Amino acid sequence: MRNFSLTFGSAIILAAAAACSGEPTDQSADTEVATPPAEVSETADTEPSESKYLVQPLVSGIFTADPSVHVWDDGRIYVYPSHDYDAGIPEDDLGSQYAMRDYIVLSMDEVGGDVTIHDVALDVDDVAWAAQQMWAPDAAHKDGKYYLYFPAKDADGVFYIGAAISDSPTGPFTAEPEPIEGSFSMDPSVFEDTDGEYYMYFGGIWGGQLQRWATGEYNADPGLNTDLVNDDPLTNDDEAGQPDDVALMPKIARMGDDMVSFAEAPKDVMILDENGDPIKAKDHARRFFEAAWVNKIGDKYYLSYSTGDTHLIVYATGDSPYGPFTYQGVVNQPVEGWTNHHSIFEHDGKYYLAYHDVQLSGKSHLRNVKIAELTINEDGTIEPIDPMPGE
Repeated sequence: MRNFSLTFGSAIILAAAAACSGEPTDQSADTEVATPPAEVSETADTEPSESKYLVQPLVSGIFTADPSVHVWDDGRIYVYPSHDYDAGIPEDDLGSQYAMRDYIVLSMDEVGGDVTIHDVALDVDDVAWAAQQMWAPDAAHKDGKYYLYFPAKDADGVFYIGAAISDSPTGPFTAEPEPIEGSFSMDPSVFEDTDGEYYMYFGGIWGGQLQRWATGEYNADPGLNTDLVNDDPLTNDDEAGQPDDVALMPKIARMGDDMVSFAEAPKDVMILDENGDPIKAKDHARRFFEAAWVNKIGDKYYLSYSTGDTHLIVYATGDSPYGPFTYQGVVNQPVEGWTNHHSIFEHDGKYYLAYHDVQLSGKSHLRNVKIAELTINEDGTIEPIDPMPGE
C-alpha cells in the first residue's frame, strides 16, 4: 500500500487541470481507466478552504459515483461506488456516456478519516455474461462471505443484475456465470432486515430500461427510451402495458439462502401520495426514477430514491420492507451535475448521506463521492441536505 497526504485545495487544482483532458489526477500508469495499481490511502483535509460545497470529495485519485455504503462487523466503513472514466461517448438520455467497466472499493475507519482506495474488485472482463456498462453496485455480508451485486448490459444491450462472491469486503470478487434469474434493469440494493432476511430492491427508468419491462417481457420498441409516454393519460393502457397515469415503481425480491438468487418473483414496491394513491408518472418531483435504498430506523422502513430529471433524493416510509411506502419529503437537494444517487448509513450513533457530484471535473459522467451528516428528527422526519449552501 502506498500512502500520501493530499489537501483538497491542491486536489481541486490538480483535478481542474486533468478535467481538461477528461481524466482524473491518477497515481496509475493506466490513465484511460484510472485504476490504481495497488491500494492507495488519501488523507482527508480537515480544514478545507472556503467553498460553495457542503463537504469535499472523499478521494481525487479516481472518479467515483453512486456510493453504496456499509459498516461491516469490523466497524470499518466500506464504500461500493461506480468507477467513472471518460470513454469519449457523447451524452444522451440513455446514459451511454456512463461506460464504467470495473469496481473499486473505498474504506475508512471513520467519516473524515483517511480513505483507502483498494485494488480492482471486479472487472467486466471477469463476468462471462456482461458486455458493458457496470453501473451502480451494492454489497451484502452473510456467514463470513461478501456479495457484490451489479448491473451490466449483455451482448444484446439488455441490463441484468449479477452477483459475485468474496471472502474479503474489498474483493477480489468472483462473479456467478449467469445473471440472477428473474432480474432485470439496474441499481440493485440489498437490505438486511432485523429478522435476518435479505431483500433486493432494483430498477431504474430511461437508460435503466425499467419501462421496457412493464409487461413482464423486454420490449425493444425505440419509442420506450423513457417513461414520458406515461405523462399524458390519453388511454387506459399505454404502449408499456400499464395505466398511463401511474408511475413505474421500483422492484423488490427476497433473496435466497445462497444470496445469489431470488427466493420469489420480483414485485412492485408501491409509493403512495398523502391521499394513499400511487404517485403519478407526471409527478416528476416525487416519482421513482432510480437508486432505491432502504433503511430501518426504529420500527419504520425508509425507502429513499432519486427522482432523476428533477435531480432530487426523496424518501417515503412504510411498515413493511414490501411497502407500501408513503411519500414524506426531500433528503438531498440537486447536486452539481445531472445525476443524484445516494445511500444512507449509520456509524457511531450518527446517520450519514453518501452521494456524488461533479466538483472535481465539471463533467456529468466524471463524478466524485461525498459524505455528509444527516439529521433524523425526533418525529422521524429527515432534514433535507443542501449540497451547495455557498452557491
